[in-house]
Amino acid sequence: MQKDLAFMYSITVPEVYLCLYNEENGIWIHKMKKGASNKMKGYREAYKKAFPYTIPVLTGYIFIGVAFGVMFAEKGYSFLWAALMSILVYAGSGQYLAVNFFVPGISIFQVVFMTLMVNIRHVFYGISLLERFNGMGKKKWYMIFSLTDETYSLLCTTKIPEGIDEGKFLFAIASLDQVYWVAGSIIGAVAGSVLPFNSEGIDFAMTALFVVIFIEQWLDKKNRIPEIIGVAAAFIGLQIFGASRFVLPSMLLIVMILFVSKKQLQKEVNLSCQ
Repeated sequence: MQKDLAFMYSITVPEVYLCLYNEENGIWIHKMKKGASNKMKGYREAYKKAFPYTIPVLTGYIFIGVAFGVMFAEKGYSFLWAALMSILVYAGSGQYLAVNFFVPGISIFQVVFMTLMVNIRHVFYGISLLERFNGMGKKKWYMIFSLTDETYSLLCTTKIPEGIDEGKFLFAIASLDQVYWVAGSIIGAVAGSVLPFNSEGIDFAMTALFVVIFIEQWLDKKNRIPEIIGVAAAFIGLQIFGASRFVLPSMLLIVMILFVSKKQLQKEVNLSCQ
């Protein structure tokens, strides 16, 4: 009977464990099969190689995540909700935006529209990485979900180390980045709930991060057409609608221009990720 159970168990999970019963000692022996062992080792190596590349994101996400957590705690929500939101939503600017929506009088249309406008850039991110993600099996769904500005930058600029599987390496980068964000959110939410904080101006942390990303992209690229479009659209919107109302019109103008010129811009994006 014990041998039968051992056989059934090894058939049930053939890719993970080989289970044997030692009649002499009367104990079960669980041995990880060679294929599964090599697979896990491949992930360990991928994470070891990926971690140094993600250190800049670690330093940024911890502090930006802490700022989000503090803002979230000020609304009276538990750190568990902050953690859950960072795990399931995982959209830095979108989460900062969402905190301001936790007030009466905000319609679902406003929430959806603002979130779409803030994250419309991800359409272009995703298109440029479709081919790489298609070869990653089930992991591609997580890769699509976890595609932030900083992760996109790393995926496009980081060379795959020799001897490391590309899919596992990219997955390691994306998952490490999310861990940093979730950790920062929890730290900030816990600190904000037990310590007195004056959070005035703390939401500027996300704006500062985008300014840094913009400067890095400006210095790194030879073709700066997308950046020029963004600055010009914001300036036009500011002049026409004023400081309190220019954001949405400027975003709409940017989206319209980008879609009109998407073919040319797509070539530039594809070249940057090759």
